[in-house]
Amino acid sequence: MLYSMDLTVLNLALPQISADLKPTGSQLLWIVDIYGFFVAGSLITMGTLGDSIGRRKILMIGAIFFGLASAIAAFSRSAETLIITRALQGMAGATLAPSTLSLIRVLFKDAQQRVMAVGLWGTSFSVGALIGPVIGGALIEKFWWGSVFLINIPVMVLLVIVGPKILPEYKNPKAGKTDLISAGLSLMALLFVIFGIKKLAEHGFGLIPVLTILLGSFLGFLFIRRQKKLTSPLIDLKLFTHFTFNALLLTNALTAFVMFGSFIFLAQYIQLVMGLSPFMAGIWSLASPIGFLVSSLVAPQLAQKIRPAFIMSGGLVLGAIGFFLASQVNGPNDLYLLVASNVIYSFGCSPVLLFTTNMIVNSAPSEKAGTAAALSETGNELGGALGIALLGSYGTYLFKNSILDSLPNSLTAEFKQIATANLENALHTAQTASGESRKILTELIQKAYTTEFDSVMLLSSLILLSLTFLVLMKLRHLTLEAEHGAD
Repeated sequence: MLYSMDLTVLNLALPQISADLKPTGSQLLWIVDIYGFFVAGSLITMGTLGDSIGRRKILMIGAIFFGLASAIAAFSRSAETLIITRALQGMAGATLAPSTLSLIRVLFKDAQQRVMAVGLWGTSFSVGALIGPVIGGALIEKFWWGSVFLINIPVMVLLVIVGPKILPEYKNPKAGKTDLISAGLSLMALLFVIFGIKKLAEHGFGLIPVLTILLGSFLGFLFIRRQKKLTSPLIDLKLFTHFTFNALLLTNALTAFVMFGSFIFLAQYIQLVMGLSPFMAGIWSLASPIGFLVSSLVAPQLAQKIRPAFIMSGGLVLGAIGFFLASQVNGPNDLYLLVASNVIYSFGCSPVLLFTTNMIVNSAPSEKAGTAAALSETGNELGGALGIALLGSYGTYLFKNSILDSLPNSLTAEFKQIATANLENALHTAQTASGESRKILTELIQKAYTTEFDSVMLLSSLILLSLTFLVLMKLRHLTLEAEHGAD
């Protein structure tokens, strides 16, 4: 829960941080993004390290460092210190998901209990996303911005005290030493690729993001090449020789691609087109995590009677319907339709993410469960980053073309910069116009964004429908307790 809370809880504190630490624009972006970067880049290393030295041990070490990093972050007196401690938080946070998920594999021998445990494990992420902004907002109103980090410490202290007493230890008895060069290569490869993807989403194609992605891809190639030569590789590449394992990873990543890629459009549409305040936009946006929460509790119960592939395919169809309904939204009067569609696709996609995560971990040998859990989370993170980048770039392209096509000739020269701006900047530029021109430009910009929004939602619907066929054709033989090696 803390792992997902820390991805969002800081957003509400940015005005206070800016006033207190006075970071540059670039530093402010790093304060926000670097936690997620280091979580994604460290997952594989931490998952494999847990298999090697012990999953409980890596969880305890991660909890200690997460608490220490949170304490230092809370009292940071410079932007540089906060950036470094956020990076350390990310590395420590990367121990939490793989170690807890792989311990579930060992702790729950009964298949139905394990399904429910993974469901509750996934629910905790939804709860974190749900309460993160609420708790953050409440703390910031009463205390200073550092309080959003201090809430992590009591939970970590409790984990360190209670964890060794109630959690079993498990590690791979045949594991060799962790190869630090491989760990460094995997971390840097993922960091460069994700950084490049995010820059593409923010600024479009450019030399720096393209070179960054190419460098990350080259480091990834060196990483894979090194794994083939090592007797104790960081990742057992044999996991990828099974089509079922790859299909599960792809389904997980593409579902995250659609879900994360659509969130940013939803937030902007509610505020800047429908005109809701940030507080009210936050209230209406709660529909998505609530849909996830309910579905993640119901789906494991259904799995006792229905094969998971049929539940997932039904969920994907439901998600596609939700996104299709969202593509029919046409302005401020369609708020209820937008919220309803949000609940529908969140409810539908939740069992897909939960079940694929469960089956990815179960498809690997128990001694490799930490690595498999890390790969699942990495696929989820990369899928989300790609969704934001590619769907964002597609939407930006549509937005620019729609504005250029609709601007009156008399206004095109004066407000040409609108065509290269994002929605918020475009609306700000429109407010500088006078009289009737302001109203005309605002309506044109909002109409152009509605066209972009509807097209992205429709594309998301088609992606989920395509995934339905993959799940039905290639995963219908699996159960949630499927053993490794199924092909």
